[in-house]
Amino acid sequence: MSRRDQIRMTDEEIRAFLEEQRTLQVATIDHDGYPHLVAMWYVLINDEIAFWTYAKSQKAVNLRRDPRMTCMVEEGDRYEELRGVELVGTAEIVEAPDRMWEMGVNLFERYQGTYTEEMRPFVEAMLHKRVVVKLHVDRVVSWDHRKLAG
Repeated sequence: MSRRDQIRMTDEEIRAFLEEQRTLQVATIDHDGYPHLVAMWYVLINDEIAFWTYAKSQKAVNLRRDPRMTCMVEEGDRYEELRGVELVGTAEIVEAPDRMWEMGVNLFERYQGTYTEEMRPFVEAMLHKRVVVKLHVDRVVSWDHRKLAG
C-alpha cells in the first residue's frame, strides 16, 4: 500500500472531520489570475460545504466571473498530527431568500447557538447584503498523518 493510500481518509472520516472543524480556507481566482485566499466559517448541508459572504466581496465578484473554487480545512501542529481535506469544485451563488434562510439558520446554529424565533431579526440582519456560496465538489483530497503511527 502506498503512503498516499495509507493516509487517505474514508468518506465517513472526511464528513466527521469537516463537522468538527470550524474554519474553511477558500481560494478563488482573482481578476489578475492570482489566487485570492480567505478564511470563512462554513456549514455542511447534505454533505455539501456552504458559507455566506457579502454580495460585493472580492470572493463573490471572483466567483461570478469564474466559479472555480478550492477549499481546504486542516489541523495539526506536528507532522505526525496533520489532517486535512481539500475540496475542488464549482461554486453556486445562492440568492433565493428561502434557500439563503435555511443556510443562514444552519450557519447561525453552528457558530452562535440554538436558533429560536427571537433570533430571527439577528439572522435576517446577517443575511442582509449577503449571498450564500455552495460548493459542488469535483475532487476531494484528504490526509491523516495519524494513520502513519507505528
